[in-house]
Amino acid sequence: MRRLLTERAVRPELMDDASAGGPELSAALRQLRVLNRIFHASGPTVYGVERLWRAAGRPRSLRMLDVGCGSGDVNRALLRWADKHGVDMAIRLIDQSAEACAEAEAMHRDEPRIVVAREDLFGPPVGKEVGPSVEEEERVDIVTATQLLHHFEGERLTAALQAMLRRARLGVVINDIHRHWLAWLAVWSVSRLLPGNRYIRHDGPLSVAKGFRSADWQALAGRLPGQRLTYRWRPLFRYVATVTPLGRGGGPNG
Repeated sequence: MRRLLTERAVRPELMDDASAGGPELSAALRQLRVLNRIFHASGPTVYGVERLWRAAGRPRSLRMLDVGCGSGDVNRALLRWADKHGVDMAIRLIDQSAEACAEAEAMHRDEPRIVVAREDLFGPPVGKEVGPSVEEEERVDIVTATQLLHHFEGERLTAALQAMLRRARLGVVINDIHRHWLAWLAVWSVSRLLPGNRYIRHDGPLSVAKGFRSADWQALAGRLPGQRLTYRWRPLFRYVATVTPLGRGGGPNG
């Protein structure tokens, strides 16, 4: 197993198939919320956002964009953090999946600080937006991506991060998985304890195999001229990386 995880896996996850979906995907998104709670998925995202916020002088308001939001459950932790620090926060959630947008809209139906839109990172919105209208090209303060970047590799990975950077004034916060055999074993085991769902049982362990190690972040940093990428390991088997224009602080090590 350790040898198999030496390099990032390149096999696609079932969730990468835009033509799939339906009730089974919706059920998988609900189970993923359970996994996110078990493995404290929100922690690194909140950590990275707070670092950028502090580096920016602790502004009283933040406009956020969550790319590839899934159910959007991580954003509940961000709103709690904003309440604690007296930050006026507004978050736009986008995902290319209709099922994900429906789950996120249902979860945040009574939360006026969140709007949801079906949108591909590389393209225009699809169909009708849920919530107040937001200009497509309007930039936000911080872009976040939780467990999204591992879906890309090679030039597509660089292009995804550059697309996020074009939308961010202060920077981008990436929260993704540490590629480690213990993490793989933990996810494999927990996914077998949940009700059988082929998305979870297939994509859960594979997502760990598609995750990152220190060398991967260093290589990615070298492909981002004019940007500063810093990263730090966080529990449980996560990395948080922040990307900011050169000259602006706020990285995990900054």
